[in-house]
Amino acid sequence: MHLCFGYAHVVHERPTGYSFLSELTASTVQQVSIESTQSGLDLAAPREPGDKTIILGALDLGDLIPETLVIVAGRIRNALNYVPPERLVLAPDCGMKYLPHDIALAKLHALAKGTAIVNREIGLT
Repeated sequence: MHLCFGYAHVVHERPTGYSFLSELTASTVQQVSIESTQSGLDLAAPREPGDKTIILGALDLGDLIPETLVIVAGRIRNALNYVPPERLVLAPDCGMKYLPHDIALAKLHALAKGTAIVNREIGLT
């Protein structure tokens, strides 16, 4: 299930959290995709749906400045305080289609490199 506050390019005001994440615990959904970076979501929230796999938005697509791999790695480390690595999948927040190609690519590179850093730190590679 994908939860979205709308594309950052289009929707500029958004809430800072989802009021119903804990209700997903009892659902048959196995994965919950959560937009987190653009909304400033409290990263304790992804723990609420219980044992679901969390696909966590780790790139702010409302900002045209690409994240550094250090920033992305920090977001991942933060998420790992609440979701175990075997249940965490990283992704961009919604709206990548609105970014210029070079910026989208730079953001995806930062996501991949930041993930590789954290994977090495926790012994996954």
